[in-house]
Amino acid sequence: MADQTEGRVAVYIDFDNIVISRYDQLHGNGAWRRDNARTVAPDSSGGPDDVSAKLAAAEVEVGAILDYASSFGTVAISRAYADWSVPANASYRRQLVNRAVDLTQLFPVTQALKNGADIRLSVDVLEDLFRLPDLTHVVIVAGDSDYIALAQRCKRLGRFVLGIGVSGRTSPALIAACDHFEMYDSIPGATEPRVLEEDDDRDDEVAVETIVAEPAPKSRRGGKAAAEAAAADPAATPPGGNPVDRPATKMSDKAATRLLVRALELLQAKDDDEWKNAASVKSQIRRLDPSFSERPLGYKSFTEFIRSRNSLVEFKAEGNERLVRLR
Repeated sequence: MADQTEGRVAVYIDFDNIVISRYDQLHGNGAWRRDNARTVAPDSSGGPDDVSAKLAAAEVEVGAILDYASSFGTVAISRAYADWSVPANASYRRQLVNRAVDLTQLFPVTQALKNGADIRLSVDVLEDLFRLPDLTHVVIVAGDSDYIALAQRCKRLGRFVLGIGVSGRTSPALIAACDHFEMYDSIPGATEPRVLEEDDDRDDEVAVETIVAEPAPKSRRGGKAAAEAAAADPAATPPGGNPVDRPATKMSDKAATRLLVRALELLQAKDDDEWKNAASVKSQIRRLDPSFSERPLGYKSFTEFIRSRNSLVEFKAEGNERLVRLR
């Protein structure tokens, strides 16, 4: 295996498994099948007994899963397996596209709506391990006992196997087969996000500017006129355009602070050591958002950036080592 300073991680998500498990966890055993939830799109505006509202309440945070996986190294592969034609799965389009997840389409092949995700996922994992010998970590996002043999084989091939599943909906045997297993419920950001206690006044001074181009002025024209305007200005987003394709914006101080806190939460969730090396923290921030840099925010160094957040984090120097932890 290639010698390297940090891990290279491959994430494989049995999407139906994790979504159904989360739904049944919140709404009771068999609720997914009973409600025929796969044919419904989430909508949080419905009543508590409305299936669309129940789907919205049980939404899986794909970003939280990938962020946690990134605490083990660079995510080199992220792949999700499901029937993406059904409304319940199609509703995750923005989450998946924003995180550049590779989607594998699996149509049901039986009346019981089995799509063979476990077989396809397992074949892909083993193929990737032989094709990419520098992969160090395999993340299996599922709770099905069908993945026990896969976890065992990955360990025999010298890879660290991390499992992620829903509490109360995961096979104990699968947990035992992994090197480490984390319940989805305990992953930072999977449920309630951390509320920052610091109001960063600098955020008012840092304008959120468009990097690529100025946004096009709103137009009342529709149909052909809107299409012509979009063709004339490719950077403009026409009415009803895809929000995923909108230009990126300049990072604000508050956004940078959230990244710092999230990186520390993820690293501390990985082990019991509270103090983290500042270089490791910056690497984790870069994995969460490759556009991060302290200099455009007005700081000469990452150490200076950390010190400016002393109400949220503690900083200390031990010899040549710079350490940081959450307060």
